Amino acid sequence: MKRILLNGVVLSALAIVAGGWLAQADSVQAAAAMKVPVFEVDKTWPKLPANMKVGDASSFAIDAQDNVWLIHRPHTLKGDAQKMAAKPVVVFSPAGDVLKQWGGEGQGYEWPQREHGIFIDYQGNVWLGGNNCPGNGAPTKPVNDDQLLKFSQDGRFLLQIGKVNGSKGNSDTANLHRPADAQVYQPTNELFVADGYGNDRVIVFDANTGAYKRMWGAFGKAAKDEDSCEVATPKTFASPGPDNFNVVHAIRVSKDGTVYVADRENRRVQVFDMQGKYINQIIRTDVLFARNLAFSPDPEQQYLYVGGGKGVFVVDRKSLAIIGSVEPAGIVGPGHQINVDSKGNLYIAATGMGMQKLTYKGTR
Repeated sequence: MKRILLNGVVLSALAIVAGGWLAQADSVQAAAAMKVPVFEVDKTWPKLPANMKVGDASSFAIDAQDNVWLIHRPHTLKGDAQKMAAKPVVVFSPAGDVLKQWGGEGQGYEWPQREHGIFIDYQGNVWLGGNNCPGNGAPTKPVNDDQLLKFSQDGRFLLQIGKVNGSKGNSDTANLHRPADAQVYQPTNELFVADGYGNDRVIVFDANTGAYKRMWGAFGKAAKDEDSCEVATPKTFASPGPDNFNVVHAIRVSKDGTVYVADRENRRVQVFDMQGKYINQIIRTDVLFARNLAFSPDPEQQYLYVGGGKGVFVVDRKSLAIIGSVEPAGIVGPGHQINVDSKGNLYIAATGMGMQKLTYKGTR
């Protein structure tokens, strides 16, 4: 396979077509002329009070005021730190000050036992879910998190899709199965779910009613049941990759209605139209790849950020060419989930490695 040095990063030139991995020097060389975003670690962010502790930082969401919403796992705190555990949802100002916190067990809904993803839609609603399974060793109830919850920003419960232990597999249109991530697409008011750890699919619901709309698996095919509590990482990789997703870990829908799916354990990002028709993919097998996804905030959403390797890869969203990577001094790594605010700052939730803000410094 052809190797190319671009912006200080050794790249494998891969075709972005379904047929295989082919050298694609023209695409990569064209991308070499593009400017790449530059970041530095903000060592002052966040500003946690001395009497507040957060557990594994799982995911970030950004609201219309650029406040940063963290979902973390209080149960991962040990000893005296457990007594100072923050609520599962913590809201930070752009400067890193704690604004509020809420979440946990309550009336009328089933809170996830292992908090995973969080998203704020265009109406300001907060969506969240979990990926617990009975055998993962979490000191919580031994159940499957097969639900997504919708709240107002003050923590008022609005909607639940699915039920704990409710999943009947990839053909089930009423329940999730340990969903990893979600996004509401404003023009159609549809909720796109990366479903995720137990299932192997993208599933779409009406964001107001929770009514099922459609679903698909890898390459736009029907997903096959391969349920396992333990994440099964492949030992080898072959072109063009398996016909099933393996941990659908992140999902982003661009303004032009293109759906990007991080197929984490298969180390690829697959691209679809709104109806689930497969378009193409990008694969990196020499390093961990497709850990998470985020768009740059410019009108064209030019850059697709993809966690992998020692940091975050910068991908030209339209061509899928990797044009560089984000690896400033002190970065915690590729992270678990990532997000970007309106100023272009990048936030990394890195579970056991903590959380971090990378300040956008322009392009070069």
